[in-house]
Amino acid sequence: MPKVFQLPDLGEGIHEGEIVEVLVKPGESILEGQPLLIVETDKASVEIPSPFTGVVEAVHVQPGQVVRVGDFLVTVLEKGEEAETAPVGVSAEGRSGGETPVQEPEARDKREGLPVAASPATRRLARELGVDLRQVRASGPGGRVTADDVRQAAQAIHEPKEVPLKPAEAAPSGEVKRPSRPVEGAPGSEPVGLGPEEEGERRVPLRSVRRVIARRMQESWARVPHVTHHEGIDITDLERLRQEVNSEAIDAAKHLSLTPFLVKAAVAVLKEFPFFNARLDEDRQEIVVHKAFHVGVAVDSPRGLVVPVLKNADRKSIAELNAELRLLSERARSGELNPEDVSGGTFTVTNIGPLGGRGFTPLINYPQVAILGAGRARLEPVVTGTLEDHTITVRLILPVVLAFDHRVVDGADGARFVNRLKALLENPKKMLIAL
Repeated sequence: MPKVFQLPDLGEGIHEGEIVEVLVKPGESILEGQPLLIVETDKASVEIPSPFTGVVEAVHVQPGQVVRVGDFLVTVLEKGEEAETAPVGVSAEGRSGGETPVQEPEARDKREGLPVAASPATRRLARELGVDLRQVRASGPGGRVTADDVRQAAQAIHEPKEVPLKPAEAAPSGEVKRPSRPVEGAPGSEPVGLGPEEEGERRVPLRSVRRVIARRMQESWARVPHVTHHEGIDITDLERLRQEVNSEAIDAAKHLSLTPFLVKAAVAVLKEFPFFNARLDEDRQEIVVHKAFHVGVAVDSPRGLVVPVLKNADRKSIAELNAELRLLSERARSGELNPEDVSGGTFTVTNIGPLGGRGFTPLINYPQVAILGAGRARLEPVVTGTLEDHTITVRLILPVVLAFDHRVVDGADGARFVNRLKALLENPKKMLIAL
């Protein structure tokens, strides 16, 4: 009897995902554990493995389709079984049809029945460049297709080919007559077929990570009464310490950035103000205070904003946090984060300083209670003393902002939180003692 594979529970409260790529097709032999599809959730891209061994009878989904837990994905026939009618509730779309015989594995190309070895990031690159991974010559270890293999294949596909012109197509000067508008599908060309009223605009489907970001940001803004508290923190001494440490590190990969200092200081303050490391259970009307300190750090990636989580940040040194953050950031930018990397955060830090800007107002990563943001530090004149007796010095000032849920904590609490954070960052010795 045909076996129907449904979208499994992906954990962490994930109920739906978008089909990014279908890795099999009707008539194809598959093995148990072989990747069938790539599904993108609000956490990460996930390869969905087959729980069965057999032949694909039907594929019930297509790229771009949003599926929920329990939806039918693929129907698989065990070897020797004949195709039957689709089970109740399964759409006939995507079926191979009763008229098309299923090829036996022995009659098919040896590679066709096996999954192409490639990372999710390489698969995504292949989709973007319009390359069929099955046609790519693999150069990686164990026959793995690499990103360079995909780029070379794409270059070969899009290389211009000389096509003889008919006499009527030649321009009087002998030059090649060019089309009056871009060729549809050519690299860099805009979509054709737009009506007159649509000229000058382009419509892009709200899909994948962008769709998830849109939904989560709208939910945060609609459900949480945000309050923000801004401050400027003198990090002159901290920056001198950071530069001194980095000057002694031979390996540039071990150079410390400012973000792990922010994370470590924030954790120290969260221990003193635990209601900022919490969530609000609206159904039971309870504030749930987290005992663990899992700090998410916002990362700008080609796929959009992602927030990998530094688990148990209170138990790790600044150097350890720096190394882990560097690794997670690289995986975020290459699209190789897994759901575990982005799950379980209790508080979030976002440092937009490397991109510039004196400040901004971050949205809380719901259902968390607060988020700490930092802008770009600048040298500024600082006046100390009294009206009658004062001095002006140049100091490095870091703009920070704390956004928090006013249902859980009040404005005075936010001010106290930032004041304590300021005291630690302005005096590295106090911070080290507090850690």
